[in-house]
Amino acid sequence: MRPPKEIPDSAKENLSRALKESRTKREYQRVLCIWLRAIMGLSADQIAFAVGLSVSSVWRIHSIYLREGEAALVCAEGRGGRRNQNMSKEEEEMLLQQFFQEAEKGDILEVSRVKAVYEKHVSHQVPKSTIYRMLDRHGWRKIAPGSRHPKADPVVLEDFKKNFPSS
Repeated sequence: MRPPKEIPDSAKENLSRALKESRTKREYQRVLCIWLRAIMGLSADQIAFAVGLSVSSVWRIHSIYLREGEAALVCAEGRGGRRNQNMSKEEEEMLLQQFFQEAEKGDILEVSRVKAVYEKHVSHQVPKSTIYRMLDRHGWRKIAPGSRHPKADPVVLEDFKKNFPSS
């Protein structure tokens, strides 16, 4: 096994400063992984135990730091996002525009029609759940009829219940 690459002395001061300036737990753990290696000379196993990460995560953080420098210390804003999106939100909005116009006239939205247009646009098949999530993102919801008839009279209904001939 080859010896680990040394972290330069000039970076050690920057690491101490970055440790104090880290704002999130995740960012603090990343900086601490590198700081423990640079200042105390701990192994990846010891760092993983001390910081609460897996050994492979520590190796990955060290590798990124040695490759990219201090840019690796700053974490991205979050881990979420639409990394596997087929279309941007603006494209989805444009695709749904014709269905918005039809809905304003009082037409019923058929998911199968939206799915067909969507699949034609992205050139591959997608599950129906993709379409339902897209509709939810743009504020669409399923409106079902009420459980009672709109002209039902509660007084007449109550009278019918009281005077119903029992068998």
